[in-house]
Amino acid sequence: MTDVSPVGIAPASLDANARRLFIYVVWDRRGEVEDYIPYALAGMRSHAAHILVVINGALSAEGRAALEPVSDEILVRENVGFDIWAHKDALDHMGDRLGDFDELVLTNDTWFGPVRPYAGVLSRMDARPVHFWGMTDHAREEPNPFTGDGVLHYHLQSFWIAVRREMFLSERWKQYWHDLPDMPGYFDAVLQHETVFTEHFASAGFTHDVAFASEDYPTDHPALFNPDLLLADGCPLLKRRPFFHYPPFLDRHAVIGREILRDVAGHGYPMPLIWEDLARNVAPKTLNADAGALEVLPEVDVSYDATRPFRVAVVMDIEHVEMADELLDRASCLPDPFDLIITTTSPSRARQLRETLDRRADSGVRSVDVRVLPSELGRHMSAFFIGCRDVLLDGRHDLVVKLHSKRSSRKSFNVSRYFTRHQLENLLSSPGYAANILALFQREPGLGLVFPPAPHIGIPTSGAGWSLHRPRAEALARSLGIRVPMDEVSPLAPLGGMFVCRPEALRLLSEHEWHSSDYAASQEFPKAPLGPTQERLLTYAAGERGFHSRTVMNAEHADISHTALEFKLDQLASTTPGYPIEQIQFLHRSGPTGRGSALDLTRMYLRLNHPEAAKSIAPFTAAARGAVHRLKSLRLGSRRVT
Repeated sequence: MTDVSPVGIAPASLDANARRLFIYVVWDRRGEVEDYIPYALAGMRSHAAHILVVINGALSAEGRAALEPVSDEILVRENVGFDIWAHKDALDHMGDRLGDFDELVLTNDTWFGPVRPYAGVLSRMDARPVHFWGMTDHAREEPNPFTGDGVLHYHLQSFWIAVRREMFLSERWKQYWHDLPDMPGYFDAVLQHETVFTEHFASAGFTHDVAFASEDYPTDHPALFNPDLLLADGCPLLKRRPFFHYPPFLDRHAVIGREILRDVAGHGYPMPLIWEDLARNVAPKTLNADAGALEVLPEVDVSYDATRPFRVAVVMDIEHVEMADELLDRASCLPDPFDLIITTTSPSRARQLRETLDRRADSGVRSVDVRVLPSELGRHMSAFFIGCRDVLLDGRHDLVVKLHSKRSSRKSFNVSRYFTRHQLENLLSSPGYAANILALFQREPGLGLVFPPAPHIGIPTSGAGWSLHRPRAEALARSLGIRVPMDEVSPLAPLGGMFVCRPEALRLLSEHEWHSSDYAASQEFPKAPLGPTQERLLTYAAGERGFHSRTVMNAEHADISHTALEFKLDQLASTTPGYPIEQIQFLHRSGPTGRGSALDLTRMYLRLNHPEAAKSIAPFTAAARGAVHRLKSLRLGSRRVT
């Protein structure tokens, strides 16, 4: 390569008349534009001579309509090469017009903002004579954490890099983008651009600076680990990553998303923009953990505004008449009068239920509708989506409370009793508690569902929340147009089937015309009945429409749950060294333990120490395990015969 040293190209500060070009890259799995993006661009308008939005992939007509008022140009390109190649195509698109500007800002949609005004940081950096600058940086690391060896050079983080004309009109700049390698994967983008860009131009003599230097903060990655401190210092941007990154990693570094969101709200940022985006684009259980979206509510009303009542429907599926009084007592905790819809599958039970209602004459019940359903298939979920479809779709109610007479003959008495308590008391513990539940919906217009966390006492739900339902849930999501990412191990779901929701949040499921026959045994998914599958898909359906979910507990159940979880986690972690994330990674690498047989342990050893060998013999070990299981079945069968 010819010498393109910038000797003699002095850096310059910017004056008040400087012309700034923003190139902002968007990727959306739906080809749409989340509302936080026009908000970010609108804030740039007074600081920009020109805004070019680059779309990686498709752009819907609605998305274009959202972008046009806050941008000057929209460039739609094939989704290849991540943001870096999008920036390259944008630079090619601008061509000689680059010479019309004094500063170029390369940025993207990986942040929320402006949380604090852009003006403060832009005016501060305008005064500095540099060739390029970044919003935040990352300290040098050795060895490189991405490769395990070599050096990760100090670098400006690529979500916001501003370049002055002395640099972007240079031959060195043109050569860099001309020689840009292909980037088929995320780590290619990191290792071949983000972590080398700063070093490449600094070694050529270009000077750089950073608005919020990592050396001024207690970690080497403040954009991820210390966003609260950045915001306090006037940083206008909040990275989205703390709300979708792997929760055990954030746990390892004590990144508390709930506190970050509280700070952001305190700065006046419109929080519905954040929640809607995260609901649509982050796996719900991951979001629930990262954002700390569990509410432990008091028994005394501390937040409900009685001047803004909801139109409430309470839907009860009652197959155990002896539980009717308990369910009605719980519903009577609600602060507003409600319409009561009771479903059952027996005319005689319906008569008994009407007699119970006449005897009680609850003052909070505005109207009563007892419905006899023709089929027990699907139980409380078919009763909800078929028997109460009109309630979900007619627009007469702001909130629907779903309860049912939960009893399980497959669980022991204690487990069944606590399971029911866990559901009912964490939803409608007392009048004050119920008022605080409804206040959550008053506070957050984008809140779609509220329900208790997954029960874990007496029930092995941890690590197996999907059970055998995930393939059917994925197929159902595809058919309904639900593109919210699926959680890996367990869904965020009301696994007891009881919750409070906005009907609008479940419209993707309720608009579909279900039939009783849909709840019959499926040939394609024989071990995944539709009802429990729907139950596991509720938060994903709500998320697709932009509604987020929260889990709720009262103080007593939080006491019970936390102490039990703490002890179980302590025991599970006792044989595996390291932080929880390291323990989890070790166990994931080793794979399923099976029953701890010699074959299982050998397979685990190979996966940990000789992964390539483990892959090559996997078909044989699977066949061997199948033979062992068949042999055991034959032995058990022979014992039963005798």
